[in-house]
Amino acid sequence: MNNLLVTENVGKSYPMPKGDLRIFEGLDFVLERGDLVAVMGASGVGKTTFLNLLGGLDRPTEGTIILDGEDIQAKDEREKARLRNEKIGFVFQFYHLLPEFTALENVCLPLLIRGVDRREAAGRALAILKEVFLEDKAGQKPSRLSGGEQQRVAVARALVNDPQLLLADEPTGNLDWKTGEAIMGLIQDLHIRRGLTSIVVTHNEKIAAFCRKVYIMEDGRLKRI
Repeated sequence: MNNLLVTENVGKSYPMPKGDLRIFEGLDFVLERGDLVAVMGASGVGKTTFLNLLGGLDRPTEGTIILDGEDIQAKDEREKARLRNEKIGFVFQFYHLLPEFTALENVCLPLLIRGVDRREAAGRALAILKEVFLEDKAGQKPSRLSGGEQQRVAVARALVNDPQLLLADEPTGNLDWKTGEAIMGLIQDLHIRRGLTSIVVTHNEKIAAFCRKVYIMEDGRLKRI
């Protein structure tokens, strides 16, 4: 099967005092293996919500989300956590690194959660830090790193478990253009070399241009452009 991710009739709404706030409904989407996709749209349109649904961080109001043949919403929270750890890598706008841990320790965390031996975890973490050109900063804590370096650590952490799917939410949104371009170039390179399937949420057309397919989210729908 060539499709890694499929959504069918997905909707999301939030209860409000004056009735439900509908973010989107009837959303159908197919992500083929190897795709590098950008999702664009105005602020508040639901891009981050969509990404959180795909990653099992949020639950749709209705519809089905199938990842690699598995129905995400049919799983309990423990099973969803296992699925996220094994098959999905997340990159966020604000890095979410643990400040008391070094870069190496931050990258090790997903492996340790998975039960990998500490020595093996450290070796694998250092190897991927080399892939993002940060092996010389492995012992530094986030406060000693630039924004671009912190995001590279976050990318390494997202990929250390060899996920099939990479979900990146405005990965360059907190960076200047030159640094952001370098980060997106790195994501594109890792996507190709590691055989990833990736979705990048961005409001920046120049960042979207790195991607093979581009979708606009508007009026609760995804439209390919």
